[in-house]
Amino acid sequence: MGASGQIGSELVLKLRSIYGNSNVIASDIKMPKSELSEDGIFEKHDCLDGDKTMDIVRRHKIKLIYNLPALLSFNAEKTPQDAFNINLIGLRNTLEVARIEKSAMFFPSTIGVFGASTPKVNTPQETITRPKTMYGVTKFAGELLCDYYHNRFNLDIRGVRFPGIISNKTKPGGGTTDYAIDIFYEAIKNKHFKSYIKAGTFLDMVYMPDAIKACIDIMEANPDKLTYRNSFNITSMSLDVETIAKEIKKHIADFNLSYDIDPVRQSIAESWPDNIDDNAAREQWAWSPDYDLESMTKDMLSKIELKLCH
Repeated sequence: MGASGQIGSELVLKLRSIYGNSNVIASDIKMPKSELSEDGIFEKHDCLDGDKTMDIVRRHKIKLIYNLPALLSFNAEKTPQDAFNINLIGLRNTLEVARIEKSAMFFPSTIGVFGASTPKVNTPQETITRPKTMYGVTKFAGELLCDYYHNRFNLDIRGVRFPGIISNKTKPGGGTTDYAIDIFYEAIKNKHFKSYIKAGTFLDMVYMPDAIKACIDIMEANPDKLTYRNSFNITSMSLDVETIAKEIKKHIADFNLSYDIDPVRQSIAESWPDNIDDNAAREQWAWSPDYDLESMTKDMLSKIELKLCH
């Protein structure tokens, strides 16, 4: 059962390629004009409607739910009450359905659960979590809620803490790390990018194919080997905007970078770690990203250039 969010459409398509179009049910609050509805089953659905969630799960006999609806960090600060409802009440509704129907469930958390008092370098799997944003607050509360449902009801729920996700297909969704997607498009279209994040602000990133692989691999892992049931740290690379720009310049020599700092997003970014420790994921379910900065940059630029040509 797919859903909205930065990763949603690409995850649905990958799952359908593995399990078959008729076995993966996509859902969102809006009907998409895409292969999500044309090549498989699609249900228009608001995650705040728990009765509709139950109806969809029962009608399609769904045994694995990917619960992806969320307002991301920057957009969540614009409408914090909406973020609370979607990120937390929507999660509670789906957990109840999963509990009753005995469906397994995936819950994506975020490095946004960390705060200014969290160790910024090599951030441990278990550490201080004092988020300063509504996004971080709801996601950390969601982690605890998922742990409760596993411990209290033996619900098979698993998940990861996503860093910034870089994609050549999915448009930025209102997150603090959107610049790491925009910079590639602007490099090709205009050979210039104006960053809203300061140089030297390092954040963890993962390329979309690796993010999708993590979603699938953790749900296929042997549960007996999982010390943690949800919210594993995962990362591929720790980057600042100048590091990305330097790699792009290897392919687009006249690309240049300037700055117009957004104080809200900069404040959010500074409250997150520089880099996190994902050894628990590597040891317990063999997490291993396929892409580094060099290979991701080559793939991003080639795919975006091809898309813009069409």
